[in-house]
Amino acid sequence: MRVHAKLSRNVRVIALTSSVGRMAPLRAAGITPLLGDLDMPPTLRRLSGLATRVLHLAPPPLQDNVDLRTLALVRALRLRTPPVSLVYGSTSGVYGDCHGQWVDESRVVHPQTPRATRRVAAERLLRWLGRTSGVRISILRIPGIYAADREGGTPHARLQNATPVLQAQDDVYTNHIHANDLARACKSALYRGLAQRVYNINDDSCLKMGDYFDLAADLYGLPRPPRISAEEATGRLSAMQLSFMLESRRMVNHRMKQELRLRLRYPTVVHGLEARPADAERRT
Repeated sequence: MRVHAKLSRNVRVIALTSSVGRMAPLRAAGITPLLGDLDMPPTLRRLSGLATRVLHLAPPPLQDNVDLRTLALVRALRLRTPPVSLVYGSTSGVYGDCHGQWVDESRVVHPQTPRATRRVAAERLLRWLGRTSGVRISILRIPGIYAADREGGTPHARLQNATPVLQAQDDVYTNHIHANDLARACKSALYRGLAQRVYNINDDSCLKMGDYFDLAADLYGLPRPPRISAEEATGRLSAMQLSFMLESRRMVNHRMKQELRLRLRYPTVVHGLEARPADAERRT
């Protein structure tokens, strides 16, 4: 994620990276790189006692029911004085299929995919850190992230490939957040998030998935995608694509607006898809 949210000049930003090749670009962006790898816990010892606020956006590994990367980070942070706050980027997938119902943060999680199960495990581990070390933990449950300057960040390529979507009677509700609004939510949570608090981070769009792609096609001047039944989708789409078509929910974002005081710059996908990268830069 390209973080466009501006920090005050007296804030020093340190970024953990496992790639030597990324160190120079990070320095050029005014960020201090720290070489380390969440998959190699001994390399994380330098993290302990270093930061007062931590933003943890790394995805869990693709195996195991425990997020070993988050476990390694927690152990490193506990070696010395823990940070004041930690923000974790989780997924809206932890709710599972809600059959199109409105979903707020009080809903009991019901993960139905391995990756969502690992996110739930990470959430629980971080809440334990908060209870035992006094770290103010904020968990952000994030849906589909989009932006024109993000790789694969718009439906354009999928529309060009004529990838099908579900017919209206089988279609599911989907949720979105522009990458720049997500960056601003992360910053707000670092400073304003309440202790051991969950936040839905999504815009105000209320669309079914097929309608979202129809809307994007009209904006781009491309043909609308073909519609198929859920049964046909099982044989034509990848397991990853199918997983998004089997869960339907409409996320409530009142807590994000009220407690994080986040005013969306892209309140709907129409605003975000119409914006060009240069426009996004000017709006931050």
